[in-house]
Amino acid sequence: MLKNTVPPILIIFLFNISLAQRPEVKRPETKAETLSEKPKLVVGIVVDQMRYDYLTRFESKFGEGGFMRMINEGFNCKNNHFNYVPTYTGPGHASVYTGTTPKYHGIIANYWYDKALKKDVYCAGDDTFQSVGTSEKSGQMSPHRMKTTTFTDENRLFTQMRGKTIGISIKDRGAVLPAGHTANAAYWFQGKDEGNWISSTFYMNDLPKWVKDFNSEKSVSKYLTEWNTLYDINTYTESGSDLNTFEGGFKGKETATFPYQLDVLKDRNGGYDLLKATAYGNSLTTDFALAALKGEQLGQDNDTDVLTVSYSSTDYVGHNFGVNSKEVQDTYIRLDKDLERLFNALDAQVGKGNYTVFLTADHAAIDVPAYLKSVKIPAGYLDNKKTKKQFEAFMESTFKDSNLIENVSNNQIFLNRERIKALGLNLTDVQNAIVNELINYDHVDKVYTATTMRSTQFTKGIEALLQKGFNQKRSGDILIVPDPAFISYSRTGSTHGSGLNHDTHVPLLFFGKGIKHGQTLQKTEITDIAPTMSALLGISFPNGSIGKPLEIVLE
Repeated sequence: MLKNTVPPILIIFLFNISLAQRPEVKRPETKAETLSEKPKLVVGIVVDQMRYDYLTRFESKFGEGGFMRMINEGFNCKNNHFNYVPTYTGPGHASVYTGTTPKYHGIIANYWYDKALKKDVYCAGDDTFQSVGTSEKSGQMSPHRMKTTTFTDENRLFTQMRGKTIGISIKDRGAVLPAGHTANAAYWFQGKDEGNWISSTFYMNDLPKWVKDFNSEKSVSKYLTEWNTLYDINTYTESGSDLNTFEGGFKGKETATFPYQLDVLKDRNGGYDLLKATAYGNSLTTDFALAALKGEQLGQDNDTDVLTVSYSSTDYVGHNFGVNSKEVQDTYIRLDKDLERLFNALDAQVGKGNYTVFLTADHAAIDVPAYLKSVKIPAGYLDNKKTKKQFEAFMESTFKDSNLIENVSNNQIFLNRERIKALGLNLTDVQNAIVNELINYDHVDKVYTATTMRSTQFTKGIEALLQKGFNQKRSGDILIVPDPAFISYSRTGSTHGSGLNHDTHVPLLFFGKGIKHGQTLQKTEITDIAPTMSALLGISFPNGSIGKPLEIVLE
């Protein structure tokens, strides 16, 4: 009887067929290969009060290593806007890093009236903590009023707290809010007669050695020198005349014109605080950021670190001199040099291709209304004394009670709800009566009630911006929108806060690891930044984020 046997050559043939039919199994990436896809360091830069058109107006004066390096090597979102009102510093920094708006993160202004505490509160203030590095109360800060997480928080959680977060800014809120709730540290500048970088016991009980060394060197003093234009002032053709009636200037100097002898002016202008309102405040911030890069060994391991840097002096200079001033132009020309210093240090210490940078602003600013009016553009100033007198008379004659208003601030009215209830009045009726009164006042464009903000869903226009800035628990009963280009401010210098393009249109630049080279005029929003960074890092989006990752930016 013959056995069933298969020739050896046929066995080999069948085996080869079976291998060919099996799906290819991709070799798993090693841990080192997976980690290499992420940047070792993310640097978030916020330039306080930077309008988008500064990039284009001053382009011919910029070098190749700062703003232009970001544009030439990275991605330029040319139509980037804030998507809420009010456009202030505190809400701006919170929105950049949380990916959401005041409606959710709760930072509705820099200062606001707290309806529960019946007093004004500060967005970063926290008297349950103590100052570190100064005997002043200026270190009593924390991010506790910010209700949602930042992408810096999510990175800390993802890396099991191994990835560091360091926040730096001359302004406390510019350091505290971006760094988030879980930051290793946030540092801000204490001026006056100290000239030191300080912190809060929220982060630490003592300054680290590198910060103490920086403070002890008193390198801040080298900037108390002459502030003159970096280049010949006659070449600054992108800004207005140096001598005009639209600028504030400094005490002790008759005209707001170059040069400024800072060592002479300091005693009448807050000591070291004077530096905040000059281009040198940005240089000092860069110096400290470079010290942090070394002192904290940022970007030196496989867990992504985050460094947040907010350049605040641009805001101080803008408020003082106005967006069309020679001082603003020189400040941005010098900031361009500081950015180049920062990027060169990142190249040397972290390695080109190992880090990612984004740059944006917390708001922009309006041209000085007095200047706009001089060139026949509708603009002006609100007469708040007249409005207050007229409004108080209305409340007395209509409700026979002058105590129905608790607070008026940030273009909002807070009603005394307990008093309204005690008088047997209907809250909605009172709100509507006030709206119908205020809409008739000079230079009041629109007025809305909190009830409208809660009950109506707006999808476009100023109403949608107001709604995204309206926090039901913290905002007022009445929201007022002034006429375009009418502000409550001095006759000199610029300010911000509205939902108009001069306040909402800000730069958004990305460059470095994981970033494409290109540009877009497609509209992007400030709340898109945090989810884009989260997508780049492969981490959770901040818990309140409403923005979208910008796929056009990412490789």
